[in-house]
Amino acid sequence: MGIFGTKKHAPPPHPRREPRFSSPLSADNVARVFDRCADFNRRTLYLNNDPARQVEMLYIAGQVRNERACDYVLRPLAQNEALRAAPDLDAAFDLMAKGGLYSLSVQVRDAMDQVVFDLIDGSAALFFPGKAQVLTLSAGTEEKRSVSSPENEPDVKGARDAFVESLRTNTSLVRRRFRAPELKIEEQIVGRQSLTPVDVLYVEGIADPALADKVKKRLEGIDIDALLTTGSLEQYVTGESRTSFPLTAYTERPDRFCTGLAEGRVGVIVDGMPMGWLFPATLDSFFRTGQDRSTSWAVAGALSVLRYICMLITLFLPGLYAAAVLFNPALIPVKLTLSIIAAKADVPFSTLTEVLVMLLAFEVLQEAGLRLPSSIGQTVSILGGLVVGSAAVEAKLVSPAVLVVVAVAGIAGYTAPSQDFAGALRIWRFLITAAAGALGLTGLVLAGLALVYRLAQLETFGVAYLTPFASNAGRQKEGHTVLREPLPQVKTRPDYLNTENRRNQG
Repeated sequence: MGIFGTKKHAPPPHPRREPRFSSPLSADNVARVFDRCADFNRRTLYLNNDPARQVEMLYIAGQVRNERACDYVLRPLAQNEALRAAPDLDAAFDLMAKGGLYSLSVQVRDAMDQVVFDLIDGSAALFFPGKAQVLTLSAGTEEKRSVSSPENEPDVKGARDAFVESLRTNTSLVRRRFRAPELKIEEQIVGRQSLTPVDVLYVEGIADPALADKVKKRLEGIDIDALLTTGSLEQYVTGESRTSFPLTAYTERPDRFCTGLAEGRVGVIVDGMPMGWLFPATLDSFFRTGQDRSTSWAVAGALSVLRYICMLITLFLPGLYAAAVLFNPALIPVKLTLSIIAAKADVPFSTLTEVLVMLLAFEVLQEAGLRLPSSIGQTVSILGGLVVGSAAVEAKLVSPAVLVVVAVAGIAGYTAPSQDFAGALRIWRFLITAAAGALGLTGLVLAGLALVYRLAQLETFGVAYLTPFASNAGRQKEGHTVLREPLPQVKTRPDYLNTENRRNQG
């Protein structure tokens, strides 16, 4: 039996069929592909209202915008004088392919797969009698959520726009900030059934070409049916799935995304996902915010130090308390020790049990707040914490000191800008607390060493995960350490990214 409760067997083969549709290209065969599809439409048109010159138009309702189809296709077919003067349908076909119809994108197709995928993407297909080729004209709806302010990465002095679910809107947001023609955007299709467009972005002349090639090859190696969730991208691209720590840094802010591109990182944007990913991701990537570059170097440095201190607090404070009470009470001041002893006199559980149960209760309240509607989720979390915590103390189920320690550790974990990284810290917090409760300070130290050892094993695209605390084969992180230098003094890009041009300012 596997760890997930099912016996593992060799998976069946994942058959690949190319081309997907091998039948000859015709309107009838395309209609068979979309059999039992209520949104598929097929109609016959008369070229310049002449019944002897018929053209069949195929399209998918909802993918095609009605106004565009009327203006780009139907109106020219009925009113264009040049088409009226065409001697035959072959001449009309050539004229339409070269601008007789008012569409910016006109494709001449000769394969079933091409026509079917164009229809799904929002094109209208024109079939001419006896013609082996087909015209597809882009008339897509392009309906999308409007660009709004970022919800998960607020910034006092930053921009007020965020990525949306439309791929072209997102690349446009990047282009507006990064106007250099050296910005390259290469597209791949991932997912056999979803056929999801994925764009790889990098700045030619700055980003390491080997890094860009490695990202593109890993995307090409994703052989799955559907790329519909963020995990489908992150867990396949990184190549390391046996860790709780995130190996990909993502952002919903185009300004932060462009900053990463300017540093020499490679970005990835997926159609249908309102965020962008930056590779490689290192430890400091999860402790930086967009506001770090908007404030003075002193404030940014102080806040960065505070985040690292809070990381240590959320990891080790519960375990340190359990180890001190159970094994090393001399570490606690005498008055505080007497207070703890008096508060624990009527508590029937051990200190380790108290801490673990309260940590678990904290996670339950947090999960409940996330799953409830936003209008009541925050209220339930606050009231639940106050009522449950005070009731537990009054009922002598836990001591007040444990409640304070768990609350401080939980709040300190919220200072991490990346919620994925904060989730990994919460998992290790349980492990470190259990080790400290079993072996005292020795267990606390051993668990901390195990955490460092595990982090030291990780790397993303050849870059050590512990950067800036790792040397990366002697390449240090000049100007980009925990305490950020004033921006005018940061003359070079991070050396570990192996950029083609390290100089970023005069």
